Amino acid sequence: MMNLSKKFNCLIVDDEPPAREVLRRYIQQIPMLGLAGECGNALQALVVLQQAPVDLLFLDIQMPQISGIDLIGTLKQPPKIVLTTAFEQYAVQAFELDVIDYLVKPIRFERFLKAVMKALPEHELSAAQQSPVAATEPVNPAFLYFRADRKMVKVFLNDILYIESLKDYVKILTVRGTVVTRHAMTALEVMLPGALFLRVHRSFIVALSKIDSFTQEEIDIQQKLIPIGKLYRQQVLKVLTMTNNT
Repeated sequence: MMNLSKKFNCLIVDDEPPAREVLRRYIQQIPMLGLAGECGNALQALVVLQQAPVDLLFLDIQMPQISGIDLIGTLKQPPKIVLTTAFEQYAVQAFELDVIDYLVKPIRFERFLKAVMKALPEHELSAAQQSPVAATEPVNPAFLYFRADRKMVKVFLNDILYIESLKDYVKILTVRGTVVTRHAMTALEVMLPGALFLRVHRSFIVALSKIDSFTQEEIDIQQKLIPIGKLYRQQVLKVLTMTNNT
């Protein structure tokens, strides 16, 4: 569980594996941060916090047995805390607990980075502001692993054509074939680099580089017509138009 370093050590506490995966990937992309550990509930977090120094705690609110807010109340000397949650209604209560920031899922890297900047000590913040990683888009991962057919399957991001939601599962269409995995569409959207992929419908994410043509209603990728949802249309057309003009 532990992986301590001399960096600004972070602990992730969230009962949802996809949410932990997103935060882990974000932390790994910031040179000043180190990952002290990951916990699936507050009880595990209490053990880790007693055993090792933690500088920054990314803490979910709604978890089984003990909530994130209740966990904060048990800590005599809490580290700096960033709350991560899918619910906005706890914001006032959260800031009364003197947390650094309050991130609502799905969490974008730019918003995550802003929270980190608030938490860093002043000397680290000065170095971060001069770092090209803090000033630019993070390096995109070349691939991701997904559980399918009782094994972890490597999917190269450049191979993905589009992704389709199938209730509790997603179907990832690639140039090499199809991968079906149990995954939340929203969590997957956060995992994928925003510069390469775009959510165009409640049920579809497309690879921008694989689009053959588009209209105001649909996108064509290798003769597969993908609908553009009404709620997404304005942002989608804005992105596609900007991409076409660059």
